[in-house]
Amino acid sequence: MNLARPLLLLLLLAGCAARVPADAQFGPPEVDGPALSLTLGGRPQVALLMQQNGEQRLWRTRSGIVVATDGARVVATAGLSVWVVATRFDGPDPLDAPLALVGRLASVRRLVDLMTPDRNPASMRFGVSLECTLTGRDDGSVLLVEEGCTGSGFNFTNRFWGDPQTGGIYRSEQWVGREAGPLGVVVLQAPPA
Repeated sequence: MNLARPLLLLLLLAGCAARVPADAQFGPPEVDGPALSLTLGGRPQVALLMQQNGEQRLWRTRSGIVVATDGARVVATAGLSVWVVATRFDGPDPLDAPLALVGRLASVRRLVDLMTPDRNPASMRFGVSLECTLTGRDDGSVLLVEEGCTGSGFNFTNRFWGDPQTGGIYRSEQWVGREAGPLGVVVLQAPPA
């Protein structure tokens, strides 16, 4: 059997595919398995699920951005100009029960550790204290939870959009230790429960 012809066809097809610009795609990219779309000041990138332990998940893009989530919340990052090394809460995270936030306020103290990729001790900030207030509203078609946080020179608002029936968060804009804007997170395919 002559393998030269099928091999040549595969190489030609691969070359054609490489010439199609990534942003020429319309709509969300097709994925095979759990995936997120991550956007930070540019074109969205697909992050695939690398590891899961209950609600704690680790996602990675082809370009090397790594995001750790706990439920819908981004709790650590790598591959950005500033890394969120860890996130801790004094008490339970109110976002764990988004439907309970509809029409009421919940407050929580959040501690965050930050550093730059060069791991320079001068750039490390441990125990950055943030006072956060969350509230939710449901217009019948979408649940919106807004979280305003202030402290340690930071002032930002996170937003989470979810299903008003189940409380499942499918889209968010979250602070990740940068002044350049929030990280957009869209669930392309949810991991198994």
